[in-house]
Amino acid sequence: MSDIILGIESSCDDTSAAVLCDSVLLSNVIASQDVHKAYGGVIPELASRAHQANIVPVVSEALKRAGVSPGELSAIAFTRGPGLLGSLLVGTSFAKALAIAADCPLVEVNHLQGHLMAAFIQQKDVPARHPSFPYLCLLVSGGNSQIVRVDSPLDFTILGQTIDDAVGEAFDKCSKMMGLGYPGGPVVDRLAKLGDPKKYSFSKPHIPGYDYSFSGVKTSLLYFVRDRMAEDPSFMENNKEDICASFQRTLIDILMDKLVKAAKDTGIKEITIGGGVSANSELRARITEEGKKRGWNTYLPEFKFTTDNAAMIAMAGYHHFKAGHIADLSVAPAARASQL
Repeated sequence: MSDIILGIESSCDDTSAAVLCDSVLLSNVIASQDVHKAYGGVIPELASRAHQANIVPVVSEALKRAGVSPGELSAIAFTRGPGLLGSLLVGTSFAKALAIAADCPLVEVNHLQGHLMAAFIQQKDVPARHPSFPYLCLLVSGGNSQIVRVDSPLDFTILGQTIDDAVGEAFDKCSKMMGLGYPGGPVVDRLAKLGDPKKYSFSKPHIPGYDYSFSGVKTSLLYFVRDRMAEDPSFMENNKEDICASFQRTLIDILMDKLVKAAKDTGIKEITIGGGVSANSELRARITEEGKKRGWNTYLPEFKFTTDNAAMIAMAGYHHFKAGHIADLSVAPAARASQL
């Protein structure tokens, strides 16, 4: 008998619901929130209000597209954390209410584990291709920059992570500082394609092990642009493509240096990436290039599975459900990964 899992994701500013039949995706619906662009970043209170408005129509549409009724669900998987507490509370509360109404089990999911499982989402009529265990995942987003060793769907170890800003934060903050808009990753990536990545140099940190640091790169860019514009107020506008290309290259170099080190030290050649920054064209090209050079088997997620989405939550929830991990209705959302 097939297991039908409804996944609900509400950790930040995207409300998403997906339906999975075993490991095959039947639907994946996402409602994004444009309201935050005017503020240059996500405003938690506005995000939670938007989730309240979106959660019912998004879940209804996901069930409709999948051709599934609530009574047919085997379990409801939801993101418990980490994320914005108010946003998580909306998803958690709705999942509990629907679980009671549909009389089906509730399964909590670590948002980061969802990203790790994105490589296993199987689509109808699309040949399945996913990594073998163990594999390394470079998990990069607005809130996380990690290298994770994954030994099974429910067994993973964080080998290294950022000690300050995440790489996505570095993109967003520097884009805002340069007046390029929010979110910063896509706009910097677009402008970088038109620039010379070797035109300017920015400082790189020297952090031992597999940990990352991006605050120094951010500060280096800030002072660089400030000093140049003091001499020439039009410098930023006339050189933004080269600045973005050089800045992006520096961030990708930092990410790749540690990933190469981790792969070499562990001997693991199965490599994936996940999280919003995994949509970056330069990062995807570098992963592919390094893979060919070093004999890696690389797996790049489709763009629709790089950002926060419920398909990955449903996939992780499916494995928890099969393992008998059922959440109690008293479960509460957790803003920090350490609380999970």
